[in-house]
Amino acid sequence: MAEEIDYEALSPNAGLGINMLAGAFAGISEHAVMYPVDSIKTRMQVFATSPAAVYTGIGNAFTRISSTEGMRALWRGVSSVILGAGPAHAVQFGTLEAVKELAGGNAAGNQWVATSLAGASAAITSDALMNPFDVIKQRMQVHKSEFRSVFACARTVFMKEGITAFYVSYPTTLMITIPSNAVQFTVYDHLKKWINPRGEYSPTTHMIAGAVSGGVAAAVTTPLDVAKTILQTRGTARETELRNVRGLADAFRVIWRRDGIKGFGRGLTPRVLTHMPSNALCWLSYEFFKVAIREA
Repeated sequence: MAEEIDYEALSPNAGLGINMLAGAFAGISEHAVMYPVDSIKTRMQVFATSPAAVYTGIGNAFTRISSTEGMRALWRGVSSVILGAGPAHAVQFGTLEAVKELAGGNAAGNQWVATSLAGASAAITSDALMNPFDVIKQRMQVHKSEFRSVFACARTVFMKEGITAFYVSYPTTLMITIPSNAVQFTVYDHLKKWINPRGEYSPTTHMIAGAVSGGVAAAVTTPLDVAKTILQTRGTARETELRNVRGLADAFRVIWRRDGIKGFGRGLTPRVLTHMPSNALCWLSYEFFKVAIREA
């Protein structure tokens, strides 16, 4: 019979290599499972000129996309996420744990400053890797996308718009992920300690804390996510105003002029519904693989 893992006896910091490998597995699991809902979110956030690309809700979008384009359309671009999520999340969780340890976040009590700093640092490093893959993903998700291959999409975007197209949304992405990660990791850490004060290995705890922290972080950053989608899909837009959006301020002006205050909540429901289960799975996978790899 296999020896039982003593979760409490394990060091809070598993080592950079283990944290990165566990993070890579967790990232791929997180993004792949909820990808169809993320595709719907992207389409709901894009300002479409065709009535066929305007959706009233998740159910409406799912029914219309699957009936007119087939179920495979909801998975278009998933390979870009898989290619990018592994290394990006490896760097994210490696940075998270390293900075948290250096800042004293593993000390007794709720070290929310150290946890927030670790979350923000993780966002900066991981987004630098993930942003180009996210641009490709969203170009492939939009209604009537011409792209069916990640590499064909990357080549076309680079040839037509240059390398800046892959990073035009990076500042906005950081404005989303730095507060998002800070909120998410702080809520997760506090909630995990509150639900499971003894620090025992508890998949249920990781899932609940991951879902709640992911939902909160997703909700508060939705307005920025709408702006990011406009920036990342501007090359597919037919209207000159949308194609000429250069930054966050431009995107906000377009959203406000076209849709008012409600425009900043575009895709809120699918975004939260994506992040809650995907973050629950991400943290569940991360905590599991962190233990499993060390014991292998």
